[in-house]
Amino acid sequence: MERRKQGLVPYLKKIHLFSHLNEPSIEQLALWMNIRTMRKGSHVFFKNDPMLQLFFIVQGKVKIYEMDVSGREQIINILKEGEMFPHRGMFEEHDYPANAIIYEEAQILTISKDEFSNMLLQFPSIAIEMLKMQNKLIDDLHIRLNEKMMHDAREQIIKLLLRLTQSHGVDLGNKHYKLTTAFTNQELANMIGTSRETISRTLTNFKKKKFIYESDDGHLVIDFHLIHDEVLY
Repeated sequence: MERRKQGLVPYLKKIHLFSHLNEPSIEQLALWMNIRTMRKGSHVFFKNDPMLQLFFIVQGKVKIYEMDVSGREQIINILKEGEMFPHRGMFEEHDYPANAIIYEEAQILTISKDEFSNMLLQFPSIAIEMLKMQNKLIDDLHIRLNEKMMHDAREQIIKLLLRLTQSHGVDLGNKHYKLTTAFTNQELANMIGTSRETISRTLTNFKKKKFIYESDDGHLVIDFHLIHDEVLY
């Protein structure tokens, strides 16, 4: 294996989809991969661009979003190290289903759709891991839809914060989770389709009740127990 491709092996080990593979298998995957370093604010792709490649995040974060009819951003997900994107359309002639922009400076592994299909044929276990991932995504979508239909804005914000403790939180002990990303109020609003003012008003109330507070570096810390008890599941 050429030295440049050999250098991709440590990066591939960080990807959840490949974590079950042994060293020789990882080395084989490296032959199909390339790596890019991208600055914050640069687009990986735009919605409706032809889907030619798939991407795996080695370092940094990527925001997946769409624009609604009024021109307001709707955040679908903030992806982090170890995750792949997009999550659909990779097995047929398809355009990218949403926009992807670098949220924090990132290193991203890339593979063409054709090579990805060949990879799955050679390593069926990866296809099984993909099915598990897709099931989790479907479950998450169902949960979000249920929250939108069955809960008011305040409860949706609570549930959003609880989700973020799992996807972007570090346990500080005693069920206090510090979010590793300093989300703005507007970004939180865009995640659940509400207004920045509603987020601001609700978070101020939560701070008064000691449900949340800000760390010295401006990141939100969430008391999981207190805020969890505020909403019935």
